Order: sequence, then C-alpha cells, then structure tokens
Amino acid sequence: MDLVGGCRAFVNVSELGSFTRGSAAAGIAQPVASRRIAALEQHLGERLFDRSTRRAHLTPFGRDMLPWARRMVRLADAMDHAAQRARQRPLRMAVPAFCTTRDLAELDAEARACELVLEFRPAEPGERLDLLHTHDVRAALTAVPPDEAHWTVTLGLGSAVNLRPGAVHLETLRIGRTGGTPRRRVWIQPEDDLPHIRDRLTRLRDSLGLRPSQVAVADSLTSAVGEVLGSADLLLCSAAQAEEFGLQWRSLAEIRLTRGFTIAADVGDDAERLRTLLWPGIARCLGGDPNQ
Repeated sequence: MDLVGGCRAFVNVSELGSFTRGSAAAGIAQPVASRRIAALEQHLGERLFDRSTRRAHLTPFGRDMLPWARRMVRLADAMDHAAQRARQRPLRMAVPAFCTTRDLAELDAEARACELVLEFRPAEPGERLDLLHTHDVRAALTAVPPDEAHWTVTLGLGSAVNLRPGAVHLETLRIGRTGGTPRRRVWIQPEDDLPHIRDRLTRLRDSLGLRPSQVAVADSLTSAVGEVLGSADLLLCSAAQAEEFGLQWRSLAEIRLTRGFTIAADVGDDAERLRTLLWPGIARCLGGDPNQ
C-alpha cells in the first residue's frame, strides 16, 4: 500500500473534520482519500475514524496514531525537498582544457534546459582520468582512439603565414635543412600527446627524413600558439581551434589524424544521460560537427 499517501489523507481529513475537505486539501478525489484511509486502517489493524456520524471523528486508536502519521508526512516532505536539492547539485565534469568559455557556457545553458546543472573542470587528458578515479568529478570527457569514440574531430595544421591551397605535405618542411630558410616545426598541443596521434605523426616525421625537433610536444596550448604566431611553424589542431586563434587551416596530406572522445562516469546512467541530452553541445565544445 501507499503508506505515505494514506497518512497524508488521514492527517488532512482529521484536521479538517471532513472527508470532502480533507481530500481537497490533499489534492485528490474524495473516493481516493477514502480508499487510502481504508487501506491504512487495514494495514494498522483498527479503525481510525468513527463513521457513524457525518463528521470525521477520530477513534481513540486514530487519536493515538495521528502524531505518528504527521511525523510520517513531515519526513516524506523533507525527503522530497532533499531529493530536489540533490537533483540540483552540480554534476562536476572534467572537460578538455581547450574548450572555450563560450562553448562551455552554451553547453551549461543547454544542460539547465534539461534540468541538469553542470560544473566544469578543464584539464589535460591524463588529469581528466585521474580526477574521475579520485572522485573529484562525476564524469569526464576522456580521450580515446577514434574507433572507441562517440565524438571524433579531424586534425590538421594551422599556420599564421599564408599556406598554399590544398592539403599540407609534411615533406615540404625539409626545405629548411639547407640554405638560409628557417627550419619549420609542427607543434603538438598537450591534448594530442597521445599514442594514437603523437606516435603516428613522429613515425611520419622519421619516414620523411625530418629532424626530431621538427615535431615537438608543447608544454601548453598557450605556448604552442605563441610559437606559431611568432614564426612560420605549424600547430596540429582542429579547424575550430584554428579559427579561434586566427590561423589558416589545412588538412594533412600523408595521414589522417583524429581526436576521439567518450564520456566516462562514476555512475553509468550519468554517462548515458549526458550523451543523450547533450550530444550536439558536447560536439560543439570539442570542435566537431554538432550534427555528426
């Protein structure tokens, strides 16, 4: 039986002295209130009301049970209030450090429209996993190989100097080996310092005969962008990042490099809920196609 519903009907009817007024106060139809009280009486094993009169008079047993019923209703209301506050508690989520404030703000607005409050913790790939394992966050956008990903983002090269139309051939960077032309470098930002991206690019570097220093991992995204803005160096990045930094962007000719992301969470339902409700917004934050 619905013990709380029965106690609520019992309390309202006893306080107002009428099944009709009591059921209205409880927001239910009078027959429903009568059935709930009857079920409560059956559960407790004795009558709560003397039904021989027009008014709802409590029996001695009913008077003894009324304080307990009030306590039950108060506890149920307190639990509902606590549950509402718990639902509104921010869900802390680790996100890539390159996500822009504007994109995260839009994602937050979309989440609030779904009655979900997010709190973002920007971090690099390894730190995002650590934050999840130490329970500092409830969910994390983790970097994974493309074949394990829910979201993918194509990488190319960004440049502050003019690039020729079409894809960039890394073999053209060998020009700097002789003469006075400066040796150009490709900078890998920390987000892409992962085997399925970094190792493929360094193997290509070696196969083309480039110097080891011509493909380097930057200490931070800021330092990588600074190197590119002040030289003819190239930044491995997404098209969205290139636009953000005012760089020209071209794809790589020799290989296709792709970021992959999925959501990991302490509770599996959290990951599924985020994927289902916020798929386009997360794709936009990552620099991918929201319609993907």
